[in-house]
Amino acid sequence: MKQIEATILGQSYMLACPEGGEQAIRDAVARVDREMSAIRDAGRTKARERMAVLAALNLAHERIETQRTLSALMASSSVAGDGRAAASAGQQAVGGDSAVDDRQAAIVADLIRRIDASLGSDGHLL
Repeated sequence: MKQIEATILGQSYMLACPEGGEQAIRDAVARVDREMSAIRDAGRTKARERMAVLAALNLAHERIETQRTLSALMASSSVAGDGRAAASAGQQAVGGDSAVDDRQAAIVADLIRRIDASLGSDGHLL
């Protein structure tokens, strides 16, 4: 397993990284750094440990809200097929991977097609 150096709030960390996963780890590090910096800049706390906990809670909350939105979209989309496919896709999305992004893009594209069909000859959404 490869190791990469990452910096969060000016502190360097050596992180294990699977081959080909470097960009995902760097994106995650940048996200955590932005979240912790926002907490620090807001003056809510100066303790790094507390900033890390607050950042983790904020990111977990964001993830849960995104998951709820995705589940609602999948439930209303014909791309998901029957209920079992939507439930399976929602469960797979919890782990997070590029297949989730593909499914989300397909759902959004399907919703746009459905809206365009509803608009008829009046025009298209995009």
